[in-house]
Amino acid sequence: MADTLTGKVAIVTGAGRGIGRGIALQMAAEGAKVVVNDLGGAVDGTGASSSPADEVVAEIKANGGEAVANYQSVSSMEGGENIVQAALDNFGQLDIVVTVAGILRDRMLFNMTEQEWDDVIDVHLKGTFTVVKHAAILFRQQRSGRIITFASESGLFGNTGQGNYAAAKSGIAGFTKVVARDMGRYGVTANSICPRASSRMTATVPDVARQMRAGRTEGDRAAAPAPQGPMDPEDIAPFICYLASDLAASVNGQTFLVYGGNITLLSLPRRVRTIFKNDQWTLDELKELVPQHITRGLPNPSPPQPPRQ
Repeated sequence: MADTLTGKVAIVTGAGRGIGRGIALQMAAEGAKVVVNDLGGAVDGTGASSSPADEVVAEIKANGGEAVANYQSVSSMEGGENIVQAALDNFGQLDIVVTVAGILRDRMLFNMTEQEWDDVIDVHLKGTFTVVKHAAILFRQQRSGRIITFASESGLFGNTGQGNYAAAKSGIAGFTKVVARDMGRYGVTANSICPRASSRMTATVPDVARQMRAGRTEGDRAAAPAPQGPMDPEDIAPFICYLASDLAASVNGQTFLVYGGNITLLSLPRRVRTIFKNDQWTLDELKELVPQHITRGLPNPSPPQPPRQ
């Protein structure tokens, strides 16, 4: 099935490398015309280069597809609008938006600077908003569209040293659920992906966070089985193309964990244990009942350690 997206126009941000590149290539192989957006910066967001986006466009064209490069930064409203406009200027329409673009500025909370916080929030969270907002104006008018954002297990479970990244990714997951509600009535779907893939970004993640990605922590084991074999960035693309297609017209407001040969639907937060009474609790009552009924057996994700000598 090589024509699932024939007649569609897609924007893929962060498409010059890694997961984004794989998505752009597969979408083009499925018949979509693709705006390959990538600023071409380093993992930490510094610098810029047209080469990554240009190379992906050249590869798509060499395979018989249609694509255009775009080098705008997603971190400004003007950039987001220009990326959407690039689809209209070059292909006359827009049907699919996939927001993969991201950077890392990992730092333990007590060492993190305001700039490191702001830069990661700007690219991930604001960068998702800037593109999705401008696409949503168009999608509402045409009463159709597919929005696929990229959250992260870091935003759902937490990774050591990734306070800025986790905050942004958690925000994207919540934002996407609101987009699904705001836009669903117009025939638009919005879903989030939490990917696991070996890339230049994951190569910078601390060992303890890598263990989480490998499924060696309690939270991850509950979420999905541990990966078997390499986690290639290209593994994410087929499911993205499925969600972007007419086949997934009824899939809206969901979050998926995707890696290797695994696709997992993640549940919404749910009630686990409850205590209740008809008026306000007293501290004496809570002192007795909370350990028995609410916090019993809860693991501490980072128990106190003795000071280093």
